[in-house]
Amino acid sequence: MRFSTITRAVLGFAVLLVLFVVIRDQAQRHPENMPWTPLSLAQPIGMFTGRKLVALTDDAPRCLALLDSAGVEYTALPPLVVGNACGYSDGVQVKPGPSGIASATGAAWHPVTPKIACPVAAALHIWERDIVGPAAQRWFGKAVVGVDHLGSYNCRRIAGSQSMSQHATADAIDVAGIRLAGGENVTILADWNGTTEKAAFLREIRDGACRVFGTTLSPDYNAAHADHLHLDQANRGMSGGTCR
Repeated sequence: MRFSTITRAVLGFAVLLVLFVVIRDQAQRHPENMPWTPLSLAQPIGMFTGRKLVALTDDAPRCLALLDSAGVEYTALPPLVVGNACGYSDGVQVKPGPSGIASATGAAWHPVTPKIACPVAAALHIWERDIVGPAAQRWFGKAVVGVDHLGSYNCRRIAGSQSMSQHATADAIDVAGIRLAGGENVTILADWNGTTEKAAFLREIRDGACRVFGTTLSPDYNAAHADHLHLDQANRGMSGGTCR
């Protein structure tokens, strides 16, 4: 009996040791898949990338440092306070081009470069590079040269609700379409239920956004989003956001 107990203890320790080695190896090779490893915007999208990006809503210095380390050029905006519920303290305006949000393609924002909270900028950087750009190449064989949006900061409530919108703190942006090289445009309003390629492309970038934003809402959510993808970085804790 004593030998059996010792044997089980040794085997248990061996199993734990193997698990430790495996987890350590995975953390070194794929830190994006571990909840405790630091976020880097250079890493591919992993299991915990979205949660780490959302957590930046409570750590503006860390967020700005991540943009700096990724080589993203931006202008830090002065703090804005409007009443008790609107404004931002972590606003940025990212410079378009190869070193801006659209680092993979040099895409510009239309009609103007939006003023957004830093965590939104960080997520957009990854989304455009790892999701939108590659998807455009797969579906159309073309580069992304522009992103159309309907705005970010807007001191207002959620439509039909008494709750303030994430737009009220610049923690959201509404993407209306993608401009491709050669003059072709793909828009949410015209193409969500349009041709097979364009509709599939839009759903792919919507699904990809769900991996880096706290909340992603599309025309599949309700009629209010018929012409855009709502992307926000609200930190809703364990309840999480919506992806639809």
